[in-house]
Amino acid sequence: MMKYLLKVSVTFVLVLIITPGYSQSLQPSTLFSNNMVLQQGMDVPVWGTAAPNEKITVSFANQIKTTTANNEGKWMLKLSPLKATKIPTDMVISGSTEVKISNIVVGEVWICSGQSNMQFNVNQVPEIKALIPFANNIRSFEVKRTVSYNEEENAIGKWKTTHPSSAVAFGFAYFLESIGDVPVGIIHASWGSSSIEAWMPKDMGNNLPYFKTIMNDFDADIETRKKIEKITSKTNGWSQKEDIFLRRQPNILYNAMMKPLAPFACRGLVWYQGERNTRYLSGVPEVDDKTWFHRVIGMKEYGDVLKQWIKRYRKEWNNDKMFFNIVMLPGYGKGTAKKPEIDPESPTEESFAWLRESQLKALDLPYTAVANTIDLGDVKNIHPTDKYPIGQRLALLGAKNTLNKDVVAEGPMLKNIEQKTNTLIVYFKNSQGLKTTDKKAPTGFWIADASLNWKKAEAKIENETVILSNKDIKNPLYVRYAFAGKPTVNLVNGANLPAYPFRTDKN
Repeated sequence: MMKYLLKVSVTFVLVLIITPGYSQSLQPSTLFSNNMVLQQGMDVPVWGTAAPNEKITVSFANQIKTTTANNEGKWMLKLSPLKATKIPTDMVISGSTEVKISNIVVGEVWICSGQSNMQFNVNQVPEIKALIPFANNIRSFEVKRTVSYNEEENAIGKWKTTHPSSAVAFGFAYFLESIGDVPVGIIHASWGSSSIEAWMPKDMGNNLPYFKTIMNDFDADIETRKKIEKITSKTNGWSQKEDIFLRRQPNILYNAMMKPLAPFACRGLVWYQGERNTRYLSGVPEVDDKTWFHRVIGMKEYGDVLKQWIKRYRKEWNNDKMFFNIVMLPGYGKGTAKKPEIDPESPTEESFAWLRESQLKALDLPYTAVANTIDLGDVKNIHPTDKYPIGQRLALLGAKNTLNKDVVAEGPMLKNIEQKTNTLIVYFKNSQGLKTTDKKAPTGFWIADASLNWKKAEAKIENETVILSNKDIKNPLYVRYAFAGKPTVNLVNGANLPAYPFRTDKN
């Protein structure tokens, strides 16, 4: 496997974000600022720096908690679980000096992260932009897009009493606030074209050998380090080309933009990422000077990496119940680096279908959900504008799974397959009111016998099952549903939520 292009076996230490030494004055983390939202219903860590061994007191919502800064001047304490409130109040943090933080509400806090489709701006989606005048009790913290070789302690940004810039994050917050009737705080940390590896802590290499290799080579690549240092030292910002160079590196986005957020109390994390990991079906490719940024895990392995990533984040937040709301990649008609031009309806192409299957592996873990977008997207545009239903579906999943609201949040999901004469019967979960959006026969189903020669299935709904057949297949064994780059689908349940894609063969 080709390494990073220039490697020198030396030790090289570089800090890109310079943080002052241990402050002799009391200073909370940058996450604790005016207008913030605190998480309801769980312990709330509060932390910062002060003089070494200084006694610190935090007063908030009729609670008074104390601790003592350690020898390095770092301190942390935890507020007991808080009740949601839309009535603003203040927090006072005192030691030898005093810090007052004003206009704080308590509700649901979510981190929204990923790549360009999470970064996609509210102003680019008219349906979501139109919600702005009706938005209430939504606040946001926009994390500055930057990088660091070290795990930073403070995120760059501040809380504002306005919606997040991300269309998906705002849509999610808007509908969650409407359903839950509680304030919603969004911490938005995304960056276009970033891979999952960009958001991975370095120690994940201990369990993922491929990532360890990537990081060892990255650490030895002095030319890249010097280029990154030159870019980030500019006082007037950097060019688009330089921006792309930064955001396509491994690990250093996590260090600067995600690590400082932990362990801020939050309900969970919405993750809209994966496009960057679709260039190859499997494995980590060899690269050259033109394709260096393709050195990321392929689609088939992405799901196992995603599960490791979720578990590692929960460890960082010390919260085994931290919820992860994954956005499935919507329809798109391009293929991999090996074969970019594909039949977007075919179930056998190297398409986004394989990454979606990997994303659904997140459901192997508790406290996870996947927002189904198989009916959305654009065959030619990897940045589709139909973000409105994504926000709705994320909010339904959040409301059901974290606020215990009695709502239907998922479309039909494969339960099992029954073989009967020349047909296959598909049974679903979440299938009450099974129907099609156009009142025609279900589309997107393909079946095969042992030869795996896939044929379009004739499909019909009977009660809450779908019956599949094809006159050329006498002994059908396997089904692929919506397993294509941009399939045409129309199957939904009574809540008009689309059926999830699946395949029953194991090749």
